[in-house]
This record gives sequence, C-alpha cells and structure tokens, in this order.
Amino acid sequence: MIDLAYAMGNQPAAGQGGGQQWMSLLPLILLFAVFYFLLIRPQQKRAKQQKAFLESLKKGDRVITTGGLYGTITGITENEVTLEIAEKVRVKVLKGAIASAVKE
Repeated sequence: MIDLAYAMGNQPAAGQGGGQQWMSLLPLILLFAVFYFLLIRPQQKRAKQQKAFLESLKKGDRVITTGGLYGTITGITENEVTLEIAEKVRVKVLKGAIASAVKE
C-alpha cells in the first residue's frame, strides 16, 4: 500500500504542468527556426533566381552547362537549348543543365 502512495507522488494542480511542456518543445522550435533561416530559405531564394535566369535565356547568349561545356545559344525551346560549342558543332542540352551565363 505504501508503494502505491509513492508511485502517485505529487500531482501538479490543473494548469500548472502546461508551462513545462512548452519549455521542453522550445529547443525543437528553435532548431527548426535555425534550419529554416540558414538552410531552407537561402536554397529557395537560389532556386527562384535560377528559374528566372533560365526563363531569360535568348539566342546569342554565351553560357556554360553543368557539365562544363561553353557555348552560344542558337536555338531554344521550352525544355531544350541548342548550343554551338564550336564552328558548325551543335549539341542539344536540357534547359535545366545551363549553369550560368559567361561574362564577356
């Protein structure tokens, strides 16, 4: 009977235990906030910039692909870009494979 009394212990009154629950969740919430501002948000911003860059491509732009090919855009469709990498040498690549523009 005494063991049962110890097992019950002191029970917090109604409304007093809620503060402890929020305090135990606080580190998890702070960790998520740090991940959001240091990882997720910058990645979303970079993806938005890359999408705007790909939409602004036009014939005559000098670009580099993710594979390292330099070329001049000679044709462009919704999903493909035709690059001239040497005189009379043209290759088709996916639009998403264009990494950046080449600065003159």
